[in-house]
Amino acid sequence: MKDAFYAYIQQLQDTITSSLEAIDGKAQFQEDIWKRPEGGGGRTRVIENGNVFEKGGVNISAVHGELPKSMQQYFGVQDADFFACGLSLVLHPKNPMVPTVHANWRYFEMYDKTGAIVDQWFGGGQDLTPYYLFEEDAAHFHIICKKACDTHNSEFYPTYKKRCDEYFWNTHRNEARGVGGLFFDYCKATESMTMQDWYNFVTEVGNSFLEAYVPIVEKRKEMSFSKEERDWQEIRRGRYVEFNLVHDKGTLFGLRTNGRIESILMSLPPHVQWKYDHHPEQGSREENLIKVLQHPKAWV
Repeated sequence: MKDAFYAYIQQLQDTITSSLEAIDGKAQFQEDIWKRPEGGGGRTRVIENGNVFEKGGVNISAVHGELPKSMQQYFGVQDADFFACGLSLVLHPKNPMVPTVHANWRYFEMYDKTGAIVDQWFGGGQDLTPYYLFEEDAAHFHIICKKACDTHNSEFYPTYKKRCDEYFWNTHRNEARGVGGLFFDYCKATESMTMQDWYNFVTEVGNSFLEAYVPIVEKRKEMSFSKEERDWQEIRRGRYVEFNLVHDKGTLFGLRTNGRIESILMSLPPHVQWKYDHHPEQGSREENLIKVLQHPKAWV
């Protein structure tokens, strides 16, 4: 399973980066191959200062070794080894009318000291973070997510949409990071779902990503915007940073397992603002976004 999934994310990385380069028309992804001293490594691809994408990364990694003590405590195990692989992407567009997007699809195995698998699961999802809310864009993103889910189980979309709203929640701000999408984790074999079934589901979601995001980018990337709208984008990016550094489990796992810092923090945007006690004007488009983020809604 781990070989099949790693081969899949290698191919998916190629597909996504080539598509995004074509959309940008200027910048290209710079590739960085890295090794992890404890075992494994990855292939980081970063795009910067393009026509469309101010900064973005589409990274894959496959790491293995002894599970660090902090993570053994987290999982409630002792003397365990692990293997983890996944693709993680974040794209920060230049135009504030184009939403930021994040996606991640991953697979994890845990072993005892004889090398036998004692646990294994898939996780992942994809979510959208607009700065200016176009409801038809949010609906399109969710429709594609739902279509990918419904192929496998009609309960997946409502379940994983709700989990996404709950997970990407900035509790210290009492608002969502964005308009959500899908979030699933610890997808393990059951009587109704084998690991192959989960593989089929996760790869279906991964394959749906470009269909969910690219039409939104194409529709919004040429729209005009003001300096004030750009300022708002940078203020909202600050909330994005806050979530990733305070709450995100993937960031914390990477830091606790001696992950590669440049790849872990690739998700952070290049230009951000934190204005003291900032509030948008009443009745503005900016305030409208905040109201939706405070009360996640059904998009499909």
